[in-house]
Amino acid sequence: MKKYDFFKITIPNDPSYLPVAQISVKEVAKKFGFTGKDLYKIDLGLEEAFMNVVNHAFEAGESNTFDIICEHLPLGIKIILKEKGIPFDPKNLPSYNPGKSLDEAGSVGLGTYLMREIMDEVSFHNLGPEGKEIHLVKYLQSRNIKNYFEASELAPDLEEVIKPSIITDKIDFIVRRMQPDEAIEISKGAYKSHGYTFFDEHIYYPDQIVELNNSGEMVSVVAVTPENTFMGHSALHYPSSGAQIAELTFIFVNPEYRSQGCMGRMLELLFETQKGYELYGVYAFAVSNHIFSQKTMLRYGLNDCGIELATSPATWTFKGIAGDESQRMSVVLSFKYLKEAAPLTLYPPARHRTMIEKLYGNIGSKNNFAVPDEVEAQHKENKSVIETRVYASEGNAEIFIKSYGSNVIKEVKGILRELCVEQIAAINLFLNLEDPLTYFVCSEFEKMDFFFSGIMPMSGIGDALILQYLNNIAIDYDKVIAHSEMAKEILDYIKANDPYCSF
Repeated sequence: MKKYDFFKITIPNDPSYLPVAQISVKEVAKKFGFTGKDLYKIDLGLEEAFMNVVNHAFEAGESNTFDIICEHLPLGIKIILKEKGIPFDPKNLPSYNPGKSLDEAGSVGLGTYLMREIMDEVSFHNLGPEGKEIHLVKYLQSRNIKNYFEASELAPDLEEVIKPSIITDKIDFIVRRMQPDEAIEISKGAYKSHGYTFFDEHIYYPDQIVELNNSGEMVSVVAVTPENTFMGHSALHYPSSGAQIAELTFIFVNPEYRSQGCMGRMLELLFETQKGYELYGVYAFAVSNHIFSQKTMLRYGLNDCGIELATSPATWTFKGIAGDESQRMSVVLSFKYLKEAAPLTLYPPARHRTMIEKLYGNIGSKNNFAVPDEVEAQHKENKSVIETRVYASEGNAEIFIKSYGSNVIKEVKGILRELCVEQIAAINLFLNLEDPLTYFVCSEFEKMDFFFSGIMPMSGIGDALILQYLNNIAIDYDKVIAHSEMAKEILDYIKANDPYCSF
């Protein structure tokens, strides 16, 4: 980590030390660029997390310590509270209802509710023998795209504004890495295509796009005319530091240039560009309310390997493209290897082995598929290592099981209950196919109404089997548009395994 990007204190589990923690974190936040009301919000968010640890992480009267870690993110600060006491388990807190009067609602669950309201991201992490962590993330305030558009351009009927004519004659253009002053054109492209419904709000903040590229978390390329007129943008975004795969995302081409073929050249440059670390593959999520993005992924070598149902609100907008807003939006997952992958030994559950083998064949990977014995699949730890990521604005979450403990089923049940109480609509569970235990435990998760979704090569836990859970969400499978023959087969397979599908 870069110098001055990391700060850590170890502090007693004594509420009288709260001001010490707040002063320390506040000064670090100032160094990272925070001012005014944001410092107050960080202060209040830390207070709620601090008291959660003090009140819930240790036995009554126990004298102990825990760590508070501040990390400098490209766009803000991450505050981590790490302890090895009795885990604070938010699933045991009733859901706080802000709509009720204080007398009716009480204060139980209020701390967690306030943290989620004040901070930009709040997550709880089970590290098994290494304890538990609460992560608080706050982003620096940046100039939103509204600061750059003329008022007339932000009118609700923007799609009705006369658009430039499509240039049919072939023109010369250049494809290269993004320059900082071009970030505004990327934000404008997102707004013109999706209004303010895009799934990742970073795209609406030009300076955040610049910071993501400067930090190496994102690699942006643009197509421009010889006069440097912006034509389009594509990017690779890494899901985590040091990841071997990246998501192909933030793809825009201005309408007048859509017949020039700049999309293919941008993707080729992205795949070839030297990254901060070695890249073995790229993946993409193509929406299923139309076929255009699915066709684009196939055209450039990303082949289908899964479908995630109901991952985004039905209100996600595609200006100029008709769509069905009667149910939440689903996405088709596709993948492309940039380097030949060494064969792995995988342990697919017997029930899904045929489909999993077919999906790997579709993305061009040859692996060894094995059936483990009971001795080979012993639990290595008493507690599991589980990471949960919640995307509140999208109403979805991801659960990654990094290692299985003896109580993994109970632990996942607790996480699932918490997410359901928080009204998360779609929940994806990632199981490591390289771990023999996946062969045995998959059926236990399916008893909890998780069902097959697909595969994700080289995820943060290894090659993963994806299961999905829908929280009181009805899916009309006829409204999920699958373009390729493989996507259609995946959709039929998912439908057949959905415990609530009535056919």
